[in-house]
Amino acid sequence: QVQLVESGGGFVQAGGSLRLSCATPRIILSTFWSRSMGWYRQAPGKERELVAAVNSAGNTNYAVSVKGRFTISRDNNKKTVNLQMNSLKPEDTAVYYCAADRDGTSLLPNDYWGQGTQVTVSS
Repeated sequence: QVQLVESGGGFVQAGGSLRLSCATPRIILSTFWSRSMGWYRQAPGKERELVAAVNSAGNTNYAVSVKGRFTISRDNNKKTVNLQMNSLKPEDTAVYYCAADRDGTSLLPNDYWGQGTQVTVSS
């Protein structure tokens, strides 16, 4: 079973930055590069939504609301995917989930999920 472990969430004031990281200890190193990876978020009372994703070719997909503020990156040697979040707004407050796919074509990965990490942005 693929295990995804998020870290880096926390409390920040509006305008601040946070960096989320997702470790994948049970994915074999030689296969990590071939998987699509992504970040989703879910705010109270709302549906889970895609924030950003990156596939095996390095193509990216961002939610309109975060374009220009968030950057997704992957380190295939460390088997991690990161989300750099700048210029945070109170509406970015949510639980952020790491997601992975079995393969690398999709820009909506959703085969495997992490437990989530809370991000709270105060006004």
